[in-house]
Order: sequence, then structure tokens, then C-alpha cells
Amino acid sequence: MKDVLLDTHIWIWISLEHYYRLSKKAQKAIEKAKRKWISAISMWELAKLVEKGMIAFSIPLLTWIKRSLNECEISVVHLDPEICVESCSLKNFHADPADQIIVATARILSFPLISADGRIRNYAGVRVIW
Repeated sequence: MKDVLLDTHIWIWISLEHYYRLSKKAQKAIEKAKRKWISAISMWELAKLVEKGMIAFSIPLLTWIKRSLNECEISVVHLDPEICVESCSLKNFHADPADQIIVATARILSFPLISADGRIRNYAGVRVIW
């Protein structure tokens, strides 16, 4: 498998070495991926979790993000016009803007999306590995 897009929670689990939370299928896809990607919105989503006190780190968040991307060899897909427009064109998809951007990113780049999120997994408009 060439490239995979990681949902925000998958990126966090990998970075924290919580591999036990991944399905066997997801683990295998991550191991075989030539490149792993996250959407830029995932960094914002993580920052919001920290802001709300839902997750905490022993080091500053920016340091954690940079270290995670480097150590886990994860690249970032930045927002571009195609992704932004696609995110607002998803038929019958829920209203979470971060999920919309992540799904749109997977669709525009034709990357499989690794996600445990049932709302994303049940959406027929994107290829999800779980």
C-alpha cells in the first residue's frame, strides 16, 4: 500500500504507542504504508482537545506535534481549495467540520482513511480501513 491518511485519533494512538487500540486490519495497513499522512486539521483538532482539557501532555503541545510527526514519520496534507470545496460537498455526511475536511482530504487524494469512527466508517463516500 502506498499512502494512507490517518484520522486524528489514529495519529494520537500511534504516537502514544497505543497499538492495542488499532484493529488488526488498521495495524497491517499502517505497517505496509509507504507514507502516512494526517490532515492539517488534525493538528487543530488535537489543539482543541488540549484546550478543553480532554488530553494533556508532559511537554508543550507544539513540541509534541513536531516530535510525533518526526518520530512516527507522518507527513501533513495542507488545506487547499479542492479539499475545502469538497468538504462542503459531502452528501449525507455529519456536520463535524474536522471530519468533513479529513474525509474530503482522503477523497481528493484517493488515499484510504484509517479510522475507528463509526460515523466515518458508515459513510459510503470514502474508503475506510478498520
